[in-house]
Amino acid sequence: MADVKLRKLDQWVVEVYRTRARAAGHSLEEEMRRTVTSAALKPRLDFARKMARLREKIRRKYGILGDSTPGIRQERDSSS
Repeated sequence: MADVKLRKLDQWVVEVYRTRARAAGHSLEEEMRRTVTSAALKPRLDFARKMARLREKIRRKYGILGDSTPGIRQERDSSS
């Protein structure tokens, strides 16, 4: 894990996170860690939701597609 030190934060910003941390029952450090982690994960979660919607759209249009593994194996085995 990496260590990061934030400097020159306005005091009111620190107080907002300190208040949130107290309300949640954990430390300021933990609150900041959760906030930063959540912000970093957001694009990945957004992408995963977008792909889930696309998979559902494809499933509705084409149904459940069969497993292509047996055909690929057969093709591979017949060409060797």
